[in-house]
Amino acid sequence: MKAAILLLMAGAAAAVPAVGAPPAGKAPVRKAPATSVNWANTVVATPEGGFRMGNPAAKVKLIEYGSLTCDHCATFAKVGMEPLVGTYVRSGKVSYEYRNMVLNGLDVAATLVARCGGPARFFPVADKLYATQTQWKDRVKALTDAQKQSINALPEEQRLGRLADLAGIPQIAAQHGIAPAEAKRCLNDRAAFDRLGKMNEAAMAQRVDGTPTFFLNGENIGPHSWATLEPILRDKAG
Repeated sequence: MKAAILLLMAGAAAAVPAVGAPPAGKAPVRKAPATSVNWANTVVATPEGGFRMGNPAAKVKLIEYGSLTCDHCATFAKVGMEPLVGTYVRSGKVSYEYRNMVLNGLDVAATLVARCGGPARFFPVADKLYATQTQWKDRVKALTDAQKQSINALPEEQRLGRLADLAGIPQIAAQHGIAPAEAKRCLNDRAAFDRLGKMNEAAMAQRVDGTPTFFLNGENIGPHSWATLEPILRDKAG
């Protein structure tokens, strides 16, 4: 297309006097303005099991190991995700990958549901779970001993589903296109469950001992809030 435009422009230049006025009745040929790419719309699954948003060739590659039940991770999501995506990811300067590091049974249930919709739905569901984290965690904290015993008495393959239902997690995911039946299937997906275990093993092998832990261009830079991470990104992204 660019070559065709250049040929048209060359032809117009040959037919028009050097003073530059176009022939009567003909509009000047104008090059179409370049369109900018919103890299925040590019989300893929990575071989390591995470979900990456942004330009795969970004100068700065940021990875977060996070937990959906982690208070500090929720704070980072609420404070940092909007400026991270809006200022750094959308422009293509930074790619951002989230890798789950599950910490407990409720975390496993929430994570399996959040990952259920694949790359396209993961970040919207995770953001909603972080925004409502106190509510669904408090529902589980409020369970009576009898309710906890009834969960433990269930067959193993039913426990995560029951825990998710009591927390209201499938209802949250349904707001972003994951039907309750699909959430139930994912909560019973043994391969997905085993994948979380392998991600935890990989995290520990990289000396990740808490969440959120960040990696920048392959280097473990430890835990950060948005206030401490943003200056580093600004410096690296240029």
